[in-house]
Amino acid sequence: MRRTVLPSIAALLAVAAPMTAQPSRQASAPVAWAPDGPMDGGNDTATPFKVRIVPRGPVARGLPIAARQIAPAYDWQGKRWTLDSYMAAYNVSGVMVVKDGEIILERYAGGRQPTDRWVSQSVAKSVTSLLAGAAIRDGRLRLSDRVERFVPELKGSAYEGVTVRQLLTMSSGVKWEEGYVGGSSDLFRWYRAALGGSDPLTDVMAKLPRERPPGAAFHYNTAETHLAGLVIARAVGEPLADYLSRKIWRPYGMARDAAWRVDPQGRELAGCCLLMTLGDYARLGQFVLDDGVIDGRRVVPPGWIAESTSRQIDNGRPAPAGYGYFWWIGPEAFEASGIYGQSILIVPKERLVIAVNSQWPKPDDKALFDALSAFQRAVRTAAAAHR
Repeated sequence: MRRTVLPSIAALLAVAAPMTAQPSRQASAPVAWAPDGPMDGGNDTATPFKVRIVPRGPVARGLPIAARQIAPAYDWQGKRWTLDSYMAAYNVSGVMVVKDGEIILERYAGGRQPTDRWVSQSVAKSVTSLLAGAAIRDGRLRLSDRVERFVPELKGSAYEGVTVRQLLTMSSGVKWEEGYVGGSSDLFRWYRAALGGSDPLTDVMAKLPRERPPGAAFHYNTAETHLAGLVIARAVGEPLADYLSRKIWRPYGMARDAAWRVDPQGRELAGCCLLMTLGDYARLGQFVLDDGVIDGRRVVPPGWIAESTSRQIDNGRPAPAGYGYFWWIGPEAFEASGIYGQSILIVPKERLVIAVNSQWPKPDDKALFDALSAFQRAVRTAAAAHR
């Protein structure tokens, strides 16, 4: 399994009281959690939760439409599949494929429009990785920095001595239960604190015990990614959403303001909950293919994209697959991936970006991820034949 927040967590989010944090600006069209899914409809309906806007710039970067489009069709599990049948079977709201900077496939379903935003789930973790690189480029952060330098609230806790690199590779060594049913897991307690108005940093994370030495092993921890976002925000001296706007969203030319959910203290949930259009999912992938360079200006350090999207730690998947800095690594590609079927798959040698938004009936299920992988392979095959 990759990572999950099962329906019990989604139900908690659906009934939680409005948060009291005051972000810099409210989203003009916020979002609502469905009881058993990521977000309802096009993700632009009413919500009790606060968000911070990620403003776009005055000009959107064009994604030209290629003269010829692809129509992936493939055999899988004894059945012939097409784009339409895959989208219908797996509640896919949008697919965009970009090759050599041109759109070779764009399709929506369920009433979604190109201007509708969709929640990222854990795709946001990979965005946080990009911001870590930007902070390092700006001289505000080092991989060797310890957490307590920027988060003194965690001095004396199991997080004291954990480095930024260990956060990015999910190898802090802090004991954590990423469990989703029954309401007793650490993750459930974290969200209950965040949505109930207390401080999950001091009420949950500061009280966690140590399980193993820092850097010894990969252990998936969503709340720890939120901590990484806080480290970056304090290092650069501005909210994470503002930094994302200044470093990437405005200069790269995203098409619409994004929105990032915040906790009661106004801190972005850096491991999830970034809302953006399908086209902007694809633009993020293209920004990574462009090596983090915008109009000749480097946003991340030289080599950061290659380093962060290469295997940094064993995550239990056969080599050369593994985990980078908040990226899932495969043999020829790497992926920003989130529950309920959110994905940006990037294949550098093929100059290919595949962005998919879905609303699966389950957040994390091997059969669902296998189906997505089969579809991605079919897209790659069709794209390879594209001229």
